[in-house]
Amino acid sequence: MKVIVIGCGRLGAGLAAELGRRGIQVTVVDRDQSAFERLSPSFRGETVAGVGFDREVLLRAGIEDADALAAVTASDEVNVVTARLARLLFRVPRVVARLFDPGKAEAYRRLGLPTISHVTWGVSRIMEILCYSALQPVKSLGSGEVEVVEVELPQLLAGRTVHELTLLGEIHVVAITRGGRTMLPTAGTEFLQGDLVHIAILTTSSQRLKLMLGLP
Repeated sequence: MKVIVIGCGRLGAGLAAELGRRGIQVTVVDRDQSAFERLSPSFRGETVAGVGFDREVLLRAGIEDADALAAVTASDEVNVVTARLARLLFRVPRVVARLFDPGKAEAYRRLGLPTISHVTWGVSRIMEILCYSALQPVKSLGSGEVEVVEVELPQLLAGRTVHELTLLGEIHVVAITRGGRTMLPTAGTEFLQGDLVHIAILTTSSQRLKLMLGLP
């Protein structure tokens, strides 16, 4: 997996370090060469000096074959422009933008960009969005407090009911796609093998959902 981190402040440097520890290929971009001094001495990734939304800089960072990008500079505008370029021009599968002004969150969501606000952002949360593949984020709501994710039903849950995968106020099954058709389930709807399940969760409850699904 290859991830590009735009911005080498405390958050960007911490994120790069955690990605590197997991054996992920990382390239860090920052307009200030001295910012790379924040990187851990054990960091073995690449660094590119330049403006994060510059096309040539992104190409030098290897964006054409990147699997994910996190725009975590100190500027909301730089982050959203970079994230949109990554998603729309370079078709990067997973993109997240750091957000300081929560008043802009709704506009960014309409552009289809997951954002991490000053309330919810952090290394662990961004890692979850960029790297965790079993729970595929579909939609981020509010300032990132609630997400809709989709997951292919684990075999062990076939024959169980929606009620058994519900945690009031935290985890709710909102739709099931089966045989190419999507339906709204009831509490008594039984899961079948091969179901694609759409679940609304509090972002703080993602670990509980993984346990309920029997995921690592």
